[in-house]
Amino acid sequence: MNICGIELKANQTILAVQIDGEYKDLKTKKITLEDDELQESIRSYCNDLLVFLTENDIEQVYIKKRAKKGNFAGGAVTFKMESLIQLNPKCLVDLVSAQAMGSFERKNSVEYPEALNKYQEQAYLAILASK
Repeated sequence: MNICGIELKANQTILAVQIDGEYKDLKTKKITLEDDELQESIRSYCNDLLVFLTENDIEQVYIKKRAKKGNFAGGAVTFKMESLIQLNPKCLVDLVSAQAMGSFERKNSVEYPEALNKYQEQAYLAILASK
C-alpha cells in the first residue's frame, strides 16, 4: 500500500511516503501554497497535490492533526490546506493526533531512514503512528 504522511507548517505541506512498508525517497518533499488569498494559487496548490498523489499512486494520506486553540494552535492557512487535501478525489485522508504520535514514539524504538530529512520526521511519524 502506498501511504503519504503529511505535516502542515505555515504554508508548506511536508510529505513523507511509504510504499509497501518501506520509506521512499521522492524528489517532491514539500508542496507550498504561495498565497492563500488568490484563487489561482489555491488551484495551483490543489493541482500540485493531485499530481503528486496520482504519480505516486497514493492510496491513503495521514495528516498530523493540529490544535484548534491554545498556545500551539495551527494557523488558519494550515486548516485551509488540510481541507483542500481532504477534498482530493484520489485517496482517503485521516488525521493523526500529536498525542497518538508521541505515544507511539515513546512505546516504540523509531528509527528514521537515512534518506529522510529532519523536517520530514513528523510526517513520517504520522504514517507509523497510524498503524
